[in-house]
Amino acid sequence: MTASMILVLNSGSSSLKFSIFNSADQTEPVSGLAENLGQPDARLTVRSADGKTSRELPGADHQVALEALVAALSERGFSPEHWLAAGHRVVHGAESFSASVRVTEDIVQRIDDISHLAPLHNPANLEGIRALSRLLPDLPQVAVFDTAFHQTIPAAAYTYALPYHLYEDHGIRRYGFHGTSHRYVSSEAVRLLQLEPDHHRVITAHLGNGCSACAVKNGQSLDTTMGMTPLEGLVMGTRSGDVDPSIHLFLHERTGMNLAEITGLLNRESGLLGISGLSNDMRTLLAAAEDGHARAELAIEVFCYRLARGISSLLVATGGLDALVFTGGIGENAAGVRERTVYHLGWLGLNLDVTANLNHGRYQQGIISTTQEPAVLVIPTREEWMIAQDTQALVANAR
Repeated sequence: MTASMILVLNSGSSSLKFSIFNSADQTEPVSGLAENLGQPDARLTVRSADGKTSRELPGADHQVALEALVAALSERGFSPEHWLAAGHRVVHGAESFSASVRVTEDIVQRIDDISHLAPLHNPANLEGIRALSRLLPDLPQVAVFDTAFHQTIPAAAYTYALPYHLYEDHGIRRYGFHGTSHRYVSSEAVRLLQLEPDHHRVITAHLGNGCSACAVKNGQSLDTTMGMTPLEGLVMGTRSGDVDPSIHLFLHERTGMNLAEITGLLNRESGLLGISGLSNDMRTLLAAAEDGHARAELAIEVFCYRLARGISSLLVATGGLDALVFTGGIGENAAGVRERTVYHLGWLGLNLDVTANLNHGRYQQGIISTTQEPAVLVIPTREEWMIAQDTQALVANAR
């Protein structure tokens, strides 16, 4: 069989998410997750048309999990001899990477050199690359960066109003994240609405446990709501989004919390969870609000208001709007969130089709608005597929 399969890996600190894509027919026959790595309850779950299987991997690290993954895939007829290449999600590419790249020893070192900008993510991403290199040294690998799409953002949008030497010496600037998702759904909006590839203005809202919005003009990212880290910007599941920086000093002086504790509070105890005191899951909050839970209602309204405000600010970059796209777990499934957000944006001429919004645009090519100028769409993101496409293109060009 000709090698046509592409393995896509998203390696976290204690997890390894994977998919197999068939580049010949663009299908995803197998996917799954190795989770709780390093713990006694580590396990590998594989999903395919044949069903789901799980296997215990007590104490397994990334290397052991990857070996188990290769064995499980081989049992299902997707052994490495059928693999064309592997694509890896890498969170932070800093200014070093404006596009996906073939993995070499030099690339691994360059990613390692900027790991201080994403200390919770890049080292884990590199662990996946290194583990696969040890296991299958001849398999071509590609790194696809969350930040790469945003490298077209101009200096006026990415520069913080801090002493400039902090940017020059330490790389402190706005980078943005979710770039692979924003790139995919914005291009899909252009295709579905038959907009001109070189003349369009699209704002995309990726809403999950992490949230960001992006201004895309003529295929390029011109601004986004996340900054140097994924903490900046919109209200998220457990992240605060934008807050007054002086809150760090205020909380330290009033409570005695140290810098790490306050940063942890802003990242893991805030957002929807912090406001509601109930959950970071929008589904739980929407149900609770229906039952009269006041703080769940407040959390939802803060989330939607801040989202609408963030979208409005991005209009400065686009200079107008042809389409607003919702994606991610919340964006694709929470009709009430979309309704509240668009209500705040009514002054833009946005009007939802109530029925289309309730069915998430499934029968209208994603369109949930009554007009197409501007249009509102729901487009399921396909970040793994974008990684597979970039991987296939780079491997093909190298031949």
